[in-house]
Amino acid sequence: MAATEDDKSILIAVMGPTGSGKTSFVNIASGSNLVVGGGLQSCTSQMQLSSPFLLNGRNVTLVDTPGFDDTQRSDSEILNSIASHLASTYQAGKKLSGILYFHRISDFRMGGISTKNVRMFRELCGDSSLKNVVIVTNMWGEVAHQLGEEREAELASQDFFFKPVLAKGARMMRHTNTHQSAKDILQSVMENVPEALKIQKEIVDEGKAVSQTAAAAEAERELREQQERHQQEMLRIQREREGIVFFKSLHRSIESDCRLFN
Repeated sequence: MAATEDDKSILIAVMGPTGSGKTSFVNIASGSNLVVGGGLQSCTSQMQLSSPFLLNGRNVTLVDTPGFDDTQRSDSEILNSIASHLASTYQAGKKLSGILYFHRISDFRMGGISTKNVRMFRELCGDSSLKNVVIVTNMWGEVAHQLGEEREAELASQDFFFKPVLAKGARMMRHTNTHQSAKDILQSVMENVPEALKIQKEIVDEGKAVSQTAAAAEAERELREQQERHQQEMLRIQREREGIVFFKSLHRSIESDCRLFN
């Protein structure tokens, strides 16, 4: 990889599920006008770069990434898009100074979509780059403050949430939907030593295809689990229908017997 990285240039990736506020954050922080999705429909179906902006005398660019719950594209298509962009920037001598992972504090619980995004995120990053990660809890205005703090504590202390990531050096910060909040979060990663992500090393340094990476293996595992859940649900529905047909048939038989004896 060519060592052409500009010491004054900062590249920060913004990741997380659809609807977690990634693009809004990018716009607030950079003054960009990237299209923001409404509800759970993603407008970030491709990688988007913010307008470069100055912060603390450094030239900063934010990379807005699609979530692995896109309404229009499969996880494998999203992974290919993210991997291709990250590999290209790494080959050009540019490494990420920080990775911001967004999570809605307003969510009642971390459901399947959120869990899948976290698992994919970990496989993209690898353990060595987690020290440059900030878990950004967002949408604090949509939940009572005490409840938000309780959820924040749970996210940080549970093994199936963010505890393993935090144990590897990641930090957790709150975004309150203001420019100052966004600025504080960005400043917290600007002095990091830029680090290549696991998937960048796999593709560029090890010569792997995207399909051979750990993130692709995770996406495949998730797809198999999804297919198994679908098959189990279809089997449950089939059994319920068979039960309904049986009881209807039994009811008709009983009615017929009753008429015979009357």
